[in-house]
Amino acid sequence: MPAGERVLRRYDLGGMRLVKGFKVSALVAMAIPAMLALTAITTLADASPSRTTALPGDPSRGATLYAQNCTACHGANLEGGIGAVLNPIDKLPGVANPLDPTVLIGIITNGRVHQPGDPRQKDMPLKGGNPNLTDQDVKDLAAYIIVQNQINPNSLPLAAGELAKRTIFWVSIGILSMLFVTFLLAQYNMRWIARRAAARRR
Repeated sequence: MPAGERVLRRYDLGGMRLVKGFKVSALVAMAIPAMLALTAITTLADASPSRTTALPGDPSRGATLYAQNCTACHGANLEGGIGAVLNPIDKLPGVANPLDPTVLIGIITNGRVHQPGDPRQKDMPLKGGNPNLTDQDVKDLAAYIIVQNQINPNSLPLAAGELAKRTIFWVSIGILSMLFVTFLLAQYNMRWIARRAAARRR
């Protein structure tokens, strides 16, 4: 084989190795952030609390108790009145999650004295003014309020874990998209260089 052809062939093979090496590097560069993003999302999904809260009582029985004891202040459909709106439940100052069963049971049992920032001006009496409510009655009422808010899943802002999951997901999508576009541009650039080199050899 003439020396000139050997040089050109060596050049072509070197270019092919360069392109192949670039492809592998680009794929690795895309795979690493994808794996990290999936790992982070999975970890947060396991660690963050679910939007479905465990029920402390019987919501069906709670519906009956609500109709008998709570509608005068909170409305027949939990829409509020002189009392707070219960669906979607009003936010309370200093309360991270007003649908936390412990929070609900505590407020129903002990009442709530109006505080600055409360959505309503009126105090809530102990057990809604009915001292005959048992502890189980209170738990059933709390369960009913929770279930009604779960029917309206947009009633509360996203929890911190849920917000983090969605943020990581969309940021990861953006990073992968940029890497993919960069890969395509690099491939086009390599082909353009190869065409220029071939044109010079003619």
